[in-house]
Amino acid sequence: MKAYNKYMIWAVIIALSAIIGINTAILHGDSYNSRRYMVEIERAAKEIGELKSIDLEKYPLIHEIEKSSEITDDFLAGSNYDYVIRKIDNIYYRFDYIREDATDKRLLLLVNLIMAIASVLIFGMFVFVKHIILKPFNRLNNVPYELAKGNLNVPLKENKSRFFGRFVWGLDLLREKLEKQKKEELDLQKEKKTLILSISHDIKTPLSAIKLYSKALSKNLYRDENKKQEIYEILGKKADEIEAFVSDIILASREDFLRLTVNSGEFYLKELMKAVESYYGEKLEINRTEFLIYKYSDCILKGDFDRSVEIIQNIIENAIKYGDGSFIGIDFIDEEDCRLISVINSGATLKESELPHIFDSFWRGSNSEGHYGSGLGLYICRQLIKKMGGDIFACIEGDMVKVTVVFRKG
Repeated sequence: MKAYNKYMIWAVIIALSAIIGINTAILHGDSYNSRRYMVEIERAAKEIGELKSIDLEKYPLIHEIEKSSEITDDFLAGSNYDYVIRKIDNIYYRFDYIREDATDKRLLLLVNLIMAIASVLIFGMFVFVKHIILKPFNRLNNVPYELAKGNLNVPLKENKSRFFGRFVWGLDLLREKLEKQKKEELDLQKEKKTLILSISHDIKTPLSAIKLYSKALSKNLYRDENKKQEIYEILGKKADEIEAFVSDIILASREDFLRLTVNSGEFYLKELMKAVESYYGEKLEINRTEFLIYKYSDCILKGDFDRSVEIIQNIIENAIKYGDGSFIGIDFIDEEDCRLISVINSGATLKESELPHIFDSFWRGSNSEGHYGSGLGLYICRQLIKKMGGDIFACIEGDMVKVTVVFRKG
């Protein structure tokens, strides 16, 4: 801004110098032109002296010539013009002349007025640029630097300027987006750290069991072959648990962990139920769990088909893990432009007070003791269905737990 102020001062100095220069040139030219009438009078006097006559048409600045043998008051007072007296051959000649002001004062005034207006406009333009463009822009000088440092709390005052208003608005949106991304990144890192710590703690349980049974087997404490076979199966299950924990740790280390994406589209409800039934029909039959899919009318649902299958599978897996293994069913309800799909399982082991937290990340209820898990299944379900424009909620009805997913119809 200091450099710009210097430019303004120089502009004023140049404008004033131009006005003074033009006035000087005009006035100098006027002093030259104002002597033209004297030149014509001298030429006319010479012509009279030589020719004893004169043609006034050749002398536009000489209005009239009077002569007299002597100078009298009447001779001097007989003119309304400026005049010059010349004595030629003992005769006095009065040359009445017209003073030609080549510098017409009105022209001089007009030139000065134009120069003054131009100077004011130029100065006004400098002031306009300074206050309307440069000052608002100057206030944004440090914003990119602060954003580059990671300081995303830089306040940006609202600017209604038609030049910078939209720019400031867009810059503020960028700042808010960067701030949101930074917060999401910090939350993600926190969730990763929490998950890894939780999994690392959970690994200790099967690992301790493996060490204990291995030590017992090494000392041949179990002589019964059936008991040994049972211990081998337990060791295998514990090893599977540790393998699952390790898989979760590897998953948590990925950059796209919990960055859930969906592909918007449409699919038939019948296709979704066919995929679910083909996977769980036989599995639940082997577990001797009654699996029932109630009657429904086919319709088109909005969302990502693969993600929708994942949502239903996660809910059913929870029902298998925390239910009593007696019954799992899928029911359907139409509501306005939505289709509600509810997964119901018998064995409500969850406390009513814990129900609001089941969709929180890394949260595990009091009924999770003895069950492997990271507390992310239902959290992921909620994130996915929200991205598809739907919703999810749960309730306890007697000894039944019902988790309902809201899909939008196509």
